[in-house]
Amino acid sequence: MTEKATFAAGCFWSVELAFQRLNGVTSTRVGYTGGTRPNPTYREVCAGDTGHAEAVELEYDPAVIGYNELLAAFWAKHDPTTPNQQGNDVGTQYRSAIFYHSDAQRDAALASREQEQAKYKEAIVTEIVPATQFWPAEDYHQRYLEKGGQCAAKGCCDAIRCYG
Repeated sequence: MTEKATFAAGCFWSVELAFQRLNGVTSTRVGYTGGTRPNPTYREVCAGDTGHAEAVELEYDPAVIGYNELLAAFWAKHDPTTPNQQGNDVGTQYRSAIFYHSDAQRDAALASREQEQAKYKEAIVTEIVPATQFWPAEDYHQRYLEKGGQCAAKGCCDAIRCYG
């Protein structure tokens, strides 16, 4: 039986590829969550007025990979101290967020944020909030970097190159 997890850590293309490569992650999809506009488009989200974050919703097998391992991958993937920015991507849609699906996920996320904070001088700005409606992004965004030739094989450690 699989469980669901949802993370936002900047551009969803590279975040999705990072999670695709993890043993135990059985599926991924990119989309929008945490905002107010129903069924937003990429263009609307990029305009910054929907409140949504670019996010990855994934299914995972907890017998193979635990939620704490997913959290470790999340923290390693981005800089959680930059509000509404990852690299050159700037805007609320690129915020750092963990959208939890259960009390156990919430508690694990809060504990991991506290542990992660010890690694930084700046305050971690990652939101830890309940998961709400997830709106899948347009088809061309799904598995975008894999379609562009980057390795999505389980265990792959090739550098992820994000482009747009």
